[in-house]
Amino acid sequence: MGYKIGELISWLESYAPPSYQESYDNASLITGNRNDLVTGVICSLDCTEEVVDEAISLGANLIVAHHPIVFKGLKSFTGRNYVERTVIKAIKNDIAIFAIHTNLDHVSNGVNKRICDRLGLINTRILLPKKQLLSKLEFFVPSAEKEQVLKAIYQAGAGKIGEYSDCSFQTEGTGTFTPSSKANPTIGKQGKPETLEEVKVEVLVSNHLIGKVLGQLKSSHPYEEVAYYLTSIENEHQDVGAGMVGELPEPMEETDFLDYLKEKMDLKVVKHTSFLQKEIKKVAVCGGAGIFFLNQAKRANADLFITSDVKYHEFFDTEGQLILCDIGHYESEIFTKELLGELLSQNFPNIALYLTKVVTNPTSYR
Repeated sequence: MGYKIGELISWLESYAPPSYQESYDNASLITGNRNDLVTGVICSLDCTEEVVDEAISLGANLIVAHHPIVFKGLKSFTGRNYVERTVIKAIKNDIAIFAIHTNLDHVSNGVNKRICDRLGLINTRILLPKKQLLSKLEFFVPSAEKEQVLKAIYQAGAGKIGEYSDCSFQTEGTGTFTPSSKANPTIGKQGKPETLEEVKVEVLVSNHLIGKVLGQLKSSHPYEEVAYYLTSIENEHQDVGAGMVGELPEPMEETDFLDYLKEKMDLKVVKHTSFLQKEIKKVAVCGGAGIFFLNQAKRANADLFITSDVKYHEFFDTEGQLILCDIGHYESEIFTKELLGELLSQNFPNIALYLTKVVTNPTSYR
């Protein structure tokens, strides 16, 4: 028995939940059937006609791409542009295309961490953590059953804050209730008031895990009716967000760092602002088009910010506070295919897995 396409997608979406993607994005299964068995997987930055041809030649029926081939709704399928032609070819040949885009950008071990790792940065953290992705769960449980319930909800993902797990706040108190004549109480009797020593537990839950955590809470809790409160909170999610900032183990001179950057990211050229005649120690990165986070890089006191797709006038916005490097969109994210390949090979060891050999970079240099 092999794996179904849906099994691979479900695992990838547990790693980088779709709820983490930006509103304009289309990280999803774009073509194909989740119930088809996987014959082979190609990991790529982009999905183009050439990548589909590569999948056909290798007998692979799933392309896992970082960039979605479809961002907007298609009103016709006539092959008039590369998007339509790619989709048509994939559908004709029963090839599934799955995109994992800004949701993979936003996880702490995603696209930007891969850039940081290639540059050897340490003490990394998210540059701009996202908000409104967390909720506070409060519930009441008899003291004797507290540990079994906590174990169940922790296993479902509750109580995780950064590098800390099993986090909760607990308050002891007295609970009262009277079961009705239709109730089937585990503790107490119908129509008789009951008093019991209980614990109020408060934990943080990522919103995409709420259903799973509540399911575990209810199945592990001794009460027929579980009393709980679920409240959305504005807290930043320190493990989810845009960009990343870290430090070099040892400071480097500006020219030395740019040579190092070209070597580690396999670059022909780097477009950058003027040198500031100071050492480079703290480096901010954002794969793809990330100039929107220039102010966050400044506030993080970065000496240098690496991103792509910077417009002419946007270079002026550094105002001499840091060096801004535009290394190219493709160049900043091409190693994402390696990340995807590693994730899949570690969790689905028996599938035929390939990293595309197609160079999808639409720009060239001389």
